[in-house]
Amino acid sequence: MNAIISASELASDLAGTNPPVLLDVRWQLSIAKTAGEPPFDGRAEYAAGHIPGAVYVDLDQELASTPGARGRHPLPDTADFGAAMRRAGVTADRAVVVYDGGQGWAAARAWWLLRWAGHPDVRVLDGGLPSWEGPSETDAPTPAEGDFAPEPGAVQLLDADGAAALARSGVLFDARAGERYRGEVEPIDRVGGHIPGAVSAPTNENVGSDGRFLPAEELAARFKALGATEGTGVGVYCGSGVSGAHEVLALAVAGIPAGLYVGSWSEWSADPERPVAVGPDPQ
Repeated sequence: MNAIISASELASDLAGTNPPVLLDVRWQLSIAKTAGEPPFDGRAEYAAGHIPGAVYVDLDQELASTPGARGRHPLPDTADFGAAMRRAGVTADRAVVVYDGGQGWAAARAWWLLRWAGHPDVRVLDGGLPSWEGPSETDAPTPAEGDFAPEPGAVQLLDADGAAALARSGVLFDARAGERYRGEVEPIDRVGGHIPGAVSAPTNENVGSDGRFLPAEELAARFKALGATEGTGVGVYCGSGVSGAHEVLALAVAGIPAGLYVGSWSEWSADPERPVAVGPDPQ
């Protein structure tokens, strides 16, 4: 099963006899704004217009638990996540398509969580809402209650120790911008740098100027050149387990399974006992 779906394919599926459940997960990273500039409000964006039938899902409230020692976007409580997905109409035997405002990070987080929790058929709209050329609506649907019951463990989840081990035994990709990996800037977390042994692989290099993923063969060649050769264990982390999910999605498009360290740099760097590497060299 392909992990992504084009806008034309989605339009066809929505017009079919068994349309997918459609989730709108518009979100932006919360960084200090210019004075007077309002913070991004995904729910307001959704209310202003969304793909017909889509249900809004709040990344911070429904796809993560309270920030703390486990990072800025730790895994949500399994029961709470299941309840949120059922409210959105998610069922075990119906396909799910997720989209966001075009960056792809938030949609990938929802995709990864649903896959991790055992849903068998989840795809991300390639290019997000900007790729959609069909109608939009402002009314929020009230879906029938779904029956999805999470069964965690369907895909690989890494903790801090597992990520550190994989950086030694396989390849651990750091999906953040290169300057954050090198420790030149750190706008959010306690300290800059990267997990020793991790390889810089910014997730924005997985997409073209239109926000759509590069062809699968190009992605496969990119990751192979970075160390994801056949038989090598692969993992990904980022700042807080959101853009890293997008890189795991890119790897899936390339046919490469990978684990996600959800706590990511926000968890790793919060513990002063954990080692930090800086500069372009993985070590």
